[in-house]
Amino acid sequence: MNILEANNVTKKYAAHMALDNVSIAIPKQSIFGLLGPNGAGKTTLIRIINQIIMCDEGDIAIGGEKLHPKHIRSIGYLPEERGLYKKMKVGEQLMYLAQLKGLSTPEARKRIKHWLDKLGLTEWAGKKVEDLSKGMAQKIQFIATVIHEPEILILDEPFSGFDPVNANLIKDEIFELREKGATVIFSTHRMESVEQLCDDIALINKSQKILDGTKKEIKNSYKSDKYVVGYKGSLSGLSTNLNVLNTQELEDGYMESTVQAGKGDSPNNVLKELINLIEVHSFVEVVPSINDIFIDIVEGGQS
Repeated sequence: MNILEANNVTKKYAAHMALDNVSIAIPKQSIFGLLGPNGAGKTTLIRIINQIIMCDEGDIAIGGEKLHPKHIRSIGYLPEERGLYKKMKVGEQLMYLAQLKGLSTPEARKRIKHWLDKLGLTEWAGKKVEDLSKGMAQKIQFIATVIHEPEILILDEPFSGFDPVNANLIKDEIFELREKGATVIFSTHRMESVEQLCDDIALINKSQKILDGTKKEIKNSYKSDKYVVGYKGSLSGLSTNLNVLNTQELEDGYMESTVQAGKGDSPNNVLKELINLIEVHSFVEVVPSINDIFIDIVEGGQS
């Protein structure tokens, strides 16, 4: 079941086409990567979902219902450009933002305490935001985004400004929120985070959706039938169906080669031929990373 669907969404600013007939479907309780280079149209789509701006054509549906002002409370949005009131105290800031999302004072107080404890910020509740480090302020903004337990979380470059330890902390929280039922829309151009987090992805480039699907399906569709083989012996007797692309000598007489197989040749058939020639010690299929695919598409290699 899809929790959010964008159907033929188009948005134009004067002569600039920000989104051109974009359609995406986001499965419920997934981590969905909305990918693309800067200026591709990701933020425009996010702003339309959040009802900050309206699309010129097309529509958005949440839970099968056409986008409506009531849906704002079911969304938590962490924008790339952070915004907290620097002169307010942390606890007061979170209380104010929680109440804007419809929480009662007692419930807001309980959830604020829970999250401050969980992220190690309890002693900062009475401090002003301007006294926090950048990473601490990022954590406070994350709390403000999730405190009303939204069905849909939209996180725009959520790890910007975090050191590796705190980035991993937030990643763990994202996984936990997904396990509890939230759907996460994760907008980024940092592909290493996509590899770690996302179930499904869509790539937008120059205002158009270029590809979408599960991460596994997309990576499989870009396989190149190459294998890295560690071995002892010689590959000189290979059939014409297998082509050695490069070879390097390792320690103790071991060799490593990249072998190009024919289209549709199964790994079992490739390995069977290799075993008849050499002493195989390792055999790994070369699967492109999301980063490889992203660069290939954006730079015009494939579409």
